Parts: sequence; C-alpha cells; structure tokens
Amino acid sequence: MNRRGFTIVELLIVIALMGILLTLSVVNLRGTQLSSRDTERKTDIDSIASHLDVFYKVGTDNSTVLGRYPSTVELSGSANIQSNLRDADLRAFTPPGATSADTGFVAATNNTQTTAGVTPQPTTSTYVYQPLQQNGALCNSSAQMCTKFNLFYKLETDNLVYMKTSKNQ
Repeated sequence: MNRRGFTIVELLIVIALMGILLTLSVVNLRGTQLSSRDTERKTDIDSIASHLDVFYKVGTDNSTVLGRYPSTVELSGSANIQSNLRDADLRAFTPPGATSADTGFVAATNNTQTTAGVTPQPTTSTYVYQPLQQNGALCNSSAQMCTKFNLFYKLETDNLVYMKTSKNQ
C-alpha cells in the first residue's frame, strides 16, 4: 500500500514539540526582559548618585554653600531636578514602568536608613531619595545642611530592595 502524508500520531508529536519549544522561548524572553529592566535601574541609580555628588562638589549657579546634597524639597518634581542638578537627564529619574520623574523619583518621609525601614518603600517603578543631616535627621528643607544621602530601589529579578549611599558620608 502506497502511503502519502503524515499520520495523526506524527502530527501530534510535531505539534507537541513546537509547543514545548515555544514555551521555553517565551520563558527565556521574559527573564531577559526582567534582567534588562534591572540593569536599567542600576544604571539610573549610579547616574543619579553621580549627579548628586557633582551637586555636593560644585552646587548650582546660585549656590553659596558647597559640600552639601540637595534636600527633598530641592529635588521634588522634574523642574527642580533640572534646575538643581546640572545636565541631569530626566530619563535616569524615571524608572522602568513609571510615566515620569515626577511619579518615579520620590522623597523619603523618614530617616530610617535600612532597606526594610525606609518609607515609602520603593517599588519596581519608583526610586526613593533620602537626604540626611549630620545627626541622621531627614533633610527636607533647603535651609538644612544635607551631608549624606541614600537611594533606594527595588529589582524585579529577586524582588529585593537595595540601597546606594553617598560617597561623602
């Protein structure tokens, strides 16, 4: 008997193999996307810290006092970020998933210097900035001397909160 074509069993095996390969590729793509967004978060935090250290060393055009970091008030909103941090790219202040620096870069509301204690807790779409005075109190006024800072961010791959501290502590 001359047979032409494939049997039902052969077709089912091929379809099952294609389904397995497709599932593996989708899972691998999702992991790659998570890792890519986490790399962007780390790069953003390094860029923000670099801009804050430049502010510490040279201030702004209107600065009379050097050797301090900006307070929460001085970095509230994208307009204040751009006027106080020279050449700051607002995209660095906008985490993946956030719509703008206004919603993605938020000020801490307490002075607890731990990843579990800072409020608000950072999410994968927010960065938290915590400027501190020498005595450890939160620096939320431009009249206060902010001598150090902490930046908090959360990664997607391990769902943990991380903290980057200022160089001049």
